[in-house]
Amino acid sequence: MANLAIATEVLVAANQLAEKRCYEYLTLSLDGAAVTLLNGQKLEVDLPLLNAPRLDALFVLAGDTHGEVAVEELARAAALPGNDKMLIAGIGCGSYWLARAGLLSGYRATIHWQEISRLTDEFSDVIVSGNLYEADRNRASCAGGAATLDFMVMLVSGLLGSEFASRLSEIFSMERIRPGNERQRIPLVTRIGGSQPKLTEAVSLMEANIEEPLSTDDIAFYVGVSRRQLERLFKQYLSTVPSKYYLELRLNRARQLLQQTSKSIVQIGLACGFSSGPHFSSTYRSHFNITPREERSQRAMHHVAAQS
Repeated sequence: MANLAIATEVLVAANQLAEKRCYEYLTLSLDGAAVTLLNGQKLEVDLPLLNAPRLDALFVLAGDTHGEVAVEELARAAALPGNDKMLIAGIGCGSYWLARAGLLSGYRATIHWQEISRLTDEFSDVIVSGNLYEADRNRASCAGGAATLDFMVMLVSGLLGSEFASRLSEIFSMERIRPGNERQRIPLVTRIGGSQPKLTEAVSLMEANIEEPLSTDDIAFYVGVSRRQLERLFKQYLSTVPSKYYLELRLNRARQLLQQTSKSIVQIGLACGFSSGPHFSSTYRSHFNITPREERSQRAMHHVAAQS
């Protein structure tokens, strides 16, 4: 229900902001019957899928990957005359059902992080990512939840421009429009299991102390293990050492700030725990093979090209 509400509300707000009807939408189900949402509520729909008028886009929303769904109806709808260029997008777990219908073969796609392994295991012909959203030719997918807002605003940007999308994002009090290639926040406890609370606590400490990094000894002390035990946990479960993992966290945060804020390079370096601009620049270059200044210049050039 949240994904449906977000997706449709963005379109409604876009119409209001533009002061004209840029978008219209219909709710559809495979057979035209009401749909039972995950919260138990019944949603009456406008039409059966195959009775819909010609669409510019078809969004498939799903909250899970369980049950029996007549996915052949999705394939039939996509194959109707004139629908070969229609955008088909999966939101939440919608991409799983699109893959089941054979509509994502050879395409990049994402899905909610809890179902990434299932999508990867079951569909070797789908290029699965852990990104917030993906757009590949006339296929798109979104992890759902808060990412639905970024995804829909991005689609509006493609039609009405980036300046309009920025104004639209302000209506929803968005701090920024997250790019599709930003990774979903997959909890560490999910990646390694819940049997290593000391490791997850150590990583949480690192994430909470980016500007003033803690030493490995300090982290070990705060989580109640020896330095050697902490290093063993990182090596076994994350295939790295604590200091390297911590540095990569800080550098990835710096890259995000370079791409998405107007803070100076020195400010960003200090905010990410680097004692000086030269130290930040040299470390950044060693890791990403590009200097912070070059990173920002490339981002600016990409933005200008997108606007033109």
